Amino acid sequence: MGPKATKSGNKKKKNTKAENLKLLQEEEERRQKEEEEARVKREKEEMERLEMERIEKEKWQQLEVKDLERKNEELEELFLLERCFPEAEKLKREDRLLSQWVHYIQCDGSPDPSIAQEINTFISLWKEETNENFEEVIAKSKLVLHLINKLKLILLETSPYDLQDKNIAQYQGSILELQELLHLKFNIATEVLLRQASTLADLDTGNMEKVIQDENVTLYVWANLKKNPRHRNVRCSEIQTAFEIPRILATSDIALRLLHTHYDHVTPLHPVPTLFQLPTSTESDSVKDKANDVPGAISKWFREEYKQPESVRNSVQEEEIKVEDQGNTEIRMDSVQEESEDTKYKLEMKLLSEIVSAAQLLLLENVPERMYFFEENEVDIFQFTSLGGVYHLDILELPPQCKPVKGWMIMEILKEGLQKYVYPPAATEDFESENAFPPIDVMLQVQKNVIFFENPMIARWDAEGKHWKTDGISNVSYKSEEGLITFSLETFGPITLIQDTHINMPYQSWELRPLDGNQVLLTVTTVFTEIQIRIKGDLCMLASIKVNEKKHYSTLEGKWMTLISFIIALKEAGLNIFPTGHSHFYVVTNCKVPLVEMKAYRQMALLSPAFAFGWSRWNMQCGSKNVVFKVSENLTNEEPIQNPNWTLLMFNGDRAQRLKIDEYSEAFSEAVKEETEFHSTVYHMVKDFASEGAMEKIRSSDCRFIDSVCHMLLSIRLLSYS
Repeated sequence: MGPKATKSGNKKKKNTKAENLKLLQEEEERRQKEEEEARVKREKEEMERLEMERIEKEKWQQLEVKDLERKNEELEELFLLERCFPEAEKLKREDRLLSQWVHYIQCDGSPDPSIAQEINTFISLWKEETNENFEEVIAKSKLVLHLINKLKLILLETSPYDLQDKNIAQYQGSILELQELLHLKFNIATEVLLRQASTLADLDTGNMEKVIQDENVTLYVWANLKKNPRHRNVRCSEIQTAFEIPRILATSDIALRLLHTHYDHVTPLHPVPTLFQLPTSTESDSVKDKANDVPGAISKWFREEYKQPESVRNSVQEEEIKVEDQGNTEIRMDSVQEESEDTKYKLEMKLLSEIVSAAQLLLLENVPERMYFFEENEVDIFQFTSLGGVYHLDILELPPQCKPVKGWMIMEILKEGLQKYVYPPAATEDFESENAFPPIDVMLQVQKNVIFFENPMIARWDAEGKHWKTDGISNVSYKSEEGLITFSLETFGPITLIQDTHINMPYQSWELRPLDGNQVLLTVTTVFTEIQIRIKGDLCMLASIKVNEKKHYSTLEGKWMTLISFIIALKEAGLNIFPTGHSHFYVVTNCKVPLVEMKAYRQMALLSPAFAFGWSRWNMQCGSKNVVFKVSENLTNEEPIQNPNWTLLMFNGDRAQRLKIDEYSEAFSEAVKEETEFHSTVYHMVKDFASEGAMEKIRSSDCRFIDSVCHMLLSIRLLSYS
């Protein structure tokens, strides 16, 4: 084949050098033109932006000036409204005094636990009573538990500024003495019961089995009288309890005891902050001195205020001599006395207001650094909580049995009293098999009114170290539907079930909604549960609870309690939504400045009779010095508004403002909503768009109710733990 013919038509004509230069010049001119247009556009946009910033800055400055002009007036009005807090505190103090007086005039024989002489006499007299059986001890334990709870409530309900070191030491000492004496009485009653084991033996097995229970205590005692090596499975179907004991125990003179106290008297008492252990903030320091002697401060100020110069006093005396109408003199003296009493009352309220504010601020203080270090396998008491009481598991030596002789019962009483059987023994060299003392399998029933959101952990009490530990426990299995837990235990002693204290923190959302008649409904939603709390006056109630979006019945529902008692009850039921000063070490929080948070809660409580408040996602992005929440007027009855018209507010403790953004905006912005202004308080910010009916409802609200709502908000810390 010959060579291919070239196609001349496909060849492109090459540009000349002049043409290429012209193209380059055109391209450069086009580029320069585009750059110039872009530069002009940028300059225009920058000028527009600067102009907008100037306008916004001017507007912002005008708002600030206007806010500053009325700041004092607004703060004075807020101060008058917030007098409800010291008034509520004064009523609490009067109630405590009245309670003591009522107890005194009742003369029912029960001691006043706050009076050392009375409680010491009660303890001494009970120690002298001997050979009480279980029924008698359980009956007496109800009074003892009441006295212990009363002392704990005094420590929790009394402001730290009213507690003295000697009072705290006295109350905690009485609590410990009552707890120890109650457990000693249970041991003595167990010994009395075991002495009669042979007369109470079961006809089928030949061993003794006894169950005694009430609302506070469950007792199960099994006495090994037959010592049958094949009888190693000890089971009580009545209380769903079982033990699998080794051969060496099945052939020994022993008794098994399960004493399930539905309370915890084993864990050490938490320290109570005293006047000199409080945070060293400026506000706290100023209050400490005043708290020591409020009446003294009042009387001192009163004397100085009404101290008159000698010349003035002489002229007054001369004028009084000249007065002929005695009736006019009496009227004038009465008016002066009334004015003095009014002034004294105002000063007392002012000092009490500062004490209450500092005590509220104390509830929000975080511990700056960890003060405790825990050993290996030791339970961190700030991270975990004991739930469902304490199971006292004991292997006891069987005491000598009573013997009938000629119509008499002869009983040998050991001087050392009830003795524990040591298992496993300290020395095991005499035993052939290394597995002669295997762990004992145990099955227990979990207390029904306690909620475990995850499988509970088991801890045993270390008597030497005085703390809970998790070692020596194996093969743990939990059946949540049956409420049964099984495990293997190397050595017997007190055990408890523990759960993460902060399992329901942080919260996913919350809402505070007013109801009729000085009531609110607080809803807190967490990962596992939705808790609804109803507050009425100075009482609280669990309205409803959902677990994993399903209705869950609790024995606490429908029971009105005082606020502190209610918080304790929720914690004991496993519904802990109350952070402590150590919680920020264990939870990813959105910590706010305590003073800002406190001011927000106080004003939310003031507005709660007529306004609903809710969680906002922007609260996470506004910084620690600001809080953001939703607010909406709500004057309806029991039914909630389906689609409330929420307003977003931001507050920094000194300024409140309505935000331009809403919950569905793409990004957070502090821009102020059009045609709105700054205010020094949340109260006055809300007042701008509130109805007259709402404001009237707020002004006529009960001081105890406002104080209870505020205390609940301070205890749950919605703005820092959501």
